[in-house]
Amino acid sequence: MPLTDRCARLFRHALPLLAALSVLPAAQPALAWEPTAPIELVVPAGTGGGADQMARFIAQLATGKQLLRQPINVVNQPGNSGMDGLMDIKASKGNPHKLVITLSNLFTAPLATGVDFQWRDITPVQMLALDQFVLWVNATAPHKTAKDLLDALRAAPPGTFKLGGTGSKQEDQLIGVLLETAAATRITYVPLKGGGDVARALAAGEVDMTVNNPIEAEALWRQGKLRPLCVFDGQRLDTPGKLSGGQGWTDLPTCMSVGIPAQYLMLRGIFTTPGATPEQVAFYVQLFDKLRATPEWKDFMARGAFKQTAMSGDAFGEWLDKASRYHAVLMRESKLKAAPGAAPQPAPAPAPAKK
Repeated sequence: MPLTDRCARLFRHALPLLAALSVLPAAQPALAWEPTAPIELVVPAGTGGGADQMARFIAQLATGKQLLRQPINVVNQPGNSGMDGLMDIKASKGNPHKLVITLSNLFTAPLATGVDFQWRDITPVQMLALDQFVLWVNATAPHKTAKDLLDALRAAPPGTFKLGGTGSKQEDQLIGVLLETAAATRITYVPLKGGGDVARALAAGEVDMTVNNPIEAEALWRQGKLRPLCVFDGQRLDTPGKLSGGQGWTDLPTCMSVGIPAQYLMLRGIFTTPGATPEQVAFYVQLFDKLRATPEWKDFMARGAFKQTAMSGDAFGEWLDKASRYHAVLMRESKLKAAPGAAPQPAPAPAPAKK
């Protein structure tokens, strides 16, 4: 069965299951613990990307709303496709003052690098949202629609067009493989450090297209430097308002509707270290519930055109299990999974625990 058919079938069957889980309620235990030291929020990606922006917004909002007696310090650890950050959390067992904001590299990075890691190695706290992917070109490009770009890809020699993305063998490259299949050609993938770098590279004309998250490229769209062509979801974005040239998020067609059989949503979630107690997890769940209830958070969600899906507890664990199996199939079918027996990337040394 062709890759496009397999992926389309996977998306049809997996996404309704994942979406259905998002409506399940999460328990709210009473507080019995709170941090006694500064909290380190690890970003397993570079600066300027969606995860980095969300992490820094969380730190600023929690301080501004006085929801914590301790500060949140954001630390970027993008090495090894984000595995450095994830393995740092895994190695910090018993330290409840460390959190990580996860992307879908929670699933893709171990498969791509061969590092011994799975999501169960760390402690889930809460899904904060699901993030979209949008196909972007430079505003001066001749491609006014996604169909224009597909036609140009098919007409050019293989490898002519360059797709910029965050890291290697992660979400951006995975979507790039699906785009290659739709266009029946080869695209040159250019790995960069983070989503902010990716968007800036497109604005500078260093690459021909990207699949940036909305929050990563929104400012450059407002400035008239980038042009969005379609969204990699089964339905149009519903965030109102106009951003540039009389267009807004609601004007973007789905990529499926223009001949690109690909849908993909990315996790924006919070985890803590192994061995966290129920009381420690409960504290963080309630903290993020309070953050998500603020007008500032709702504005941030709207600005980034996020799917405002949140869950914790057993519901989140069930979602993670399904998403993990789903990504294993996608990575294998896209030939981005590390070969059996490949030498894994080294993991960082354990960090000292703070009670």
